[in-house]
Amino acid sequence: MKNKSVQTEIDACYLYRRLAENEKDEAVANVFRQMSEIEQGHAEAFARKANIPTENLIQPSWRAKTLNLIGKIFSYDYVLGAMMDTEKSLSNAIIKTKERNKIELTGVETNHVKILWSILENDKNISGAQHAKFEKKHRSVGGNAIRAAVLGGNDGLLSVFSLVMGVAGAQAGNHAVLLAGIAGLLAGALSMALGEWISVKSSQELYENQMAIEMEELETNPAGEERELALIYMAKGIPEDQALKMSADIMKDKTQAHTVLVKEELGINADELQGSAMEAALYSFFLFTLGGLIPLIPFIFLSGFHAIVLSVIMSATGLFLIGAAITLFTGKNLLYSGFRMVLFGLIAAAITYGIGDLIGVAIK
Repeated sequence: MKNKSVQTEIDACYLYRRLAENEKDEAVANVFRQMSEIEQGHAEAFARKANIPTENLIQPSWRAKTLNLIGKIFSYDYVLGAMMDTEKSLSNAIIKTKERNKIELTGVETNHVKILWSILENDKNISGAQHAKFEKKHRSVGGNAIRAAVLGGNDGLLSVFSLVMGVAGAQAGNHAVLLAGIAGLLAGALSMALGEWISVKSSQELYENQMAIEMEELETNPAGEERELALIYMAKGIPEDQALKMSADIMKDKTQAHTVLVKEELGINADELQGSAMEAALYSFFLFTLGGLIPLIPFIFLSGFHAIVLSVIMSATGLFLIGAAITLFTGKNLLYSGFRMVLFGLIAAAITYGIGDLIGVAIK
């Protein structure tokens, strides 16, 4: 039986290998292959330390296989982003643990993140444009879209579940439960959609103005912008001659140069601004509605105690699956994460049910 550290390295090795197989840019694919080999070495080292046989060690977990499936269906950009998020989370956890125990930091705590960028920055076959393309790719989608989908469904399920239990606790009858549930679902979904639309639209308008100013600077003073980009790379620890070469390479393509400068100077990912505000709003509406329907469906076909019990069972199942899905990003134990989500959801529902019952008794 593998321990957690070994399995984490095995999963990383497996996923980097899948990224390499599905990367069209051979130079970047080679980086992924090197990362896969590094992670396999880590897995074997951890296995030897734990007295685990190293033969046929690469057996990915369900988490890694699920991420790979997401990559096949949607895009391997999601996989890359999720992995980078995981690597950063693990690095931060190690640093916090050492700081809490007053253990001196040696710099190796962020090695898994640094190694990837070190390969990119030192590989002579990778141009500045390819480096920028890679960085843009892993930042543009990442695990955020999948995480947003999971959390959007959770918001809908938990809020409507609590609302339905509150009205059911007041013994208001099926008609009132359905009416309140549907009203709450629509209100929540519309609120989420409108909030998402305003957020995306306002960000787009603000960033588009800043990007226009950056393009004007690029056109009027390209030499200055090239030097500024080189200085940014140097500040990241890249040697001056290499930073100058990368900057010069990127500046050959004005569109690419603008994208990189916008990201490096303003912290704006141009790809994220291309999304439709209306599409984001509809996406949020759909996810919230999908989650909110789960606790509501039993009251359409059943009534009274039976509807309440089935709603609790269906909602608890949905909450467990959401908790399990979250482990795709946290790497935590599936059962622990799933049952924790169920516990919190049932506590919230029990509180609203109790309040509803008190209000119902008071009114009567």
